[in-house]
Amino acid sequence: MADADIIIIGSGHNGLVAGAYLACAGKSVLVLERNQWHGGGVVSRELTHPGFCHDQHSMSHIFIQGNPLLLNDDLGLKSKYGLKYVFPDVPMMSVWEDGTTLPLHRDPAKSAEAIRHFSEKDANTFLEMSRQAAEWLPMIMAGLYSPPMPLGAQTAMMDQSSEGQEIMRTMGVSTFDLMEELFEHDKVKAHFGRVAGENLVSPDEKATGIGAYVFLGFLEKFGFGVPVGGSGSLTNALIACIEDHGGQVRAGCEVREVFTDGEKAAGVVLDNGERISCADGIIGALHPHILPDIVPSLPAEVGRKAKRTHITEAACFTVHAALDAPMKFKAKRADGQDLSAVMYELMPAEYEDMRRAFDELRYGNFSSTPLVGVGQLPQHDPSRCPEGKSIFHAWDYVPYKRKDGRDWDEAKGEFAEKMIARMSDFIENVPDDILGYHCDSPVDMERTSPSFYRGDLHGIATTTYQSGSHRPTPDLGQYRVPGVDRLYLVGPFQHPGGGVFGAGRATAMVMAEDLGIDFDEIAP
Repeated sequence: MADADIIIIGSGHNGLVAGAYLACAGKSVLVLERNQWHGGGVVSRELTHPGFCHDQHSMSHIFIQGNPLLLNDDLGLKSKYGLKYVFPDVPMMSVWEDGTTLPLHRDPAKSAEAIRHFSEKDANTFLEMSRQAAEWLPMIMAGLYSPPMPLGAQTAMMDQSSEGQEIMRTMGVSTFDLMEELFEHDKVKAHFGRVAGENLVSPDEKATGIGAYVFLGFLEKFGFGVPVGGSGSLTNALIACIEDHGGQVRAGCEVREVFTDGEKAAGVVLDNGERISCADGIIGALHPHILPDIVPSLPAEVGRKAKRTHITEAACFTVHAALDAPMKFKAKRADGQDLSAVMYELMPAEYEDMRRAFDELRYGNFSSTPLVGVGQLPQHDPSRCPEGKSIFHAWDYVPYKRKDGRDWDEAKGEFAEKMIARMSDFIENVPDDILGYHCDSPVDMERTSPSFYRGDLHGIATTTYQSGSHRPTPDLGQYRVPGVDRLYLVGPFQHPGGGVFGAGRATAMVMAEDLGIDFDEIAP
């Protein structure tokens, strides 16, 4: 008798989403996690001092808000398992060292008014951009939470209308191209150009233009969801759902091999030699670069194509700090009040500085201009730290492999201090009010989750040839693994990409179809 119907390799949120749907469908689910904690990139931990809860990776949940998982509360995560979000009025704000700021509000009229301080023309253009983003959003959302349409069919369908052709063009141009067409003021251009950076790419990178519309559409319709209690609250709700339906979630279980019965995936072998069998199949967060090593029966050509997938050059470096008091920005709002947003972008003086920063990363160098982003979520969720205290989550972009030959473990403290020094240009009480900090280099990112290969938080680069049904490869783009029946993939390296999308729902749809389960009938 098998140990479970379905084995999930990895407890990242995508695997948990897939497992939760299938557990609700009546399947016995066993989740195996290599770490002693759960959640992958959706985890909250006391990284600095007791009582200070830090989101080690994702800190706000944006794109999952349009997923039926939350939009319709498919599995009862909100109504039954206690998941709660707050949605601040200002999801994102750009802050310049000269004291100027540019907030993006959920209300486009308020954003336009803020832009009007820079340019009347740009304010009017923004309102048209907002209208266009809202018009395109339903079409974009339709393809985010289910298996992707074949690339040829998608292109043919879009090419049949002028609107589809316009979307195709916007998908092809760079964010820089788009900003030059739309806006006249450099700070407005930089404000929206910085959005590309959050996708780990330069605003000059082709095929990034659509991101500005996607970002704006989600920001205005849903806002940035700040999970009460920390990012890991989503993980906790998913685990509660799985366990409530008879499933198990085990920590400290590193899978070294997936074995078959000659045709289909039949179980796994752990590092300690334990063999665990399954009756219906396996869902694995198996990065394409390690997939051939974990699955010996993988066809050689499938493995070759998987291993040649490209990784983003701009890896991520994060600093998490416990603070004796909330951050005090030197800049103020137009009404004189303290700044309040989910995400603050500490902007370089010139738009060109941002573009050159990513140019340096392309050659494996450090950016001459830091591109620090920071969040201070106790502003919106006081439960994350003791009363009167605060935390921050800051990030910048670095090469995974240092040209100077230094080891990241030895050098990361030095880079963290440089980031903190840059923050002091914008924030009065940093570093003075820092009680302690924790930093993660790209090597640390990779250690916390194999999905973050070489520090790429999106698993693999989000290029056109690694998108949609070709993500990570055309062979693997529908979540099934050719040559190994009943082995399925989840992770940021699958469609729709990195970030908190709840993309495991699509994997669950594919597996449910193969098992003869009516996905639309799954209920909590």
